Amino acid sequence: ISLEESAEIRQKLAKEGVKFLSAPVSGNAKVIKAGKLTVVASGPKDAMDAVTPYLAAIGQGVSYVGDGELSRIAKICHNVMLGVVIQNLCEITVLAEKAGMKRHAFLDFLNKSVMGSMFTRYKTPALANLDFHVTFTPELLRKDIDLGLAAGRNLGVPMPTTSVARDLVQTMIGHGYDQDFSQLLLLQAKASGVKLEPENVEVGDGLS
Repeated sequence: ISLEESAEIRQKLAKEGVKFLSAPVSGNAKVIKAGKLTVVASGPKDAMDAVTPYLAAIGQGVSYVGDGELSRIAKICHNVMLGVVIQNLCEITVLAEKAGMKRHAFLDFLNKSVMGSMFTRYKTPALANLDFHVTFTPELLRKDIDLGLAAGRNLGVPMPTTSVARDLVQTMIGHGYDQDFSQLLLLQAKASGVKLEPENVEVGDGLS
């Protein structure tokens, strides 16, 4: 949710003597099942100290970033990066394919390199096999990018790369892609004159 909504909730709870800890997470149901959920929290430090053991029990890491709504901006920044990274990942994957590589072979190299991450490994099955079951919808990604751009305007931070990614997500939605946000791959392929086919290979997602 937005910083303003979170602050409003915090103020209402404070009037009732309730301490409010914002604790957004990174990870979907599959990430949770793999025990790799991460939490970013902000609010009163004594409240954080009291609940840290419980937050730590649901995943692999907890980060305390300070008071107020700082965890909200951390989560917004996180999801803005999600939009920028998936677009770039789709661009280079289509580039590799058009040059003659199999997508899964290129992604195998990338995932083993210094540039590989939990995210690139997790998205490899979708990009290789065109399995776009929903983990995060394009509409939700657009919403979070808009929150990030609004925060950038309010704080005087130029975000040109994010603005381009937002336009591409909007274009994807306009073209009717309504499953997972990784369908940006299809938009990129179409713009590149490439017809994609599922590779139907067994590739790991780095979670199991």
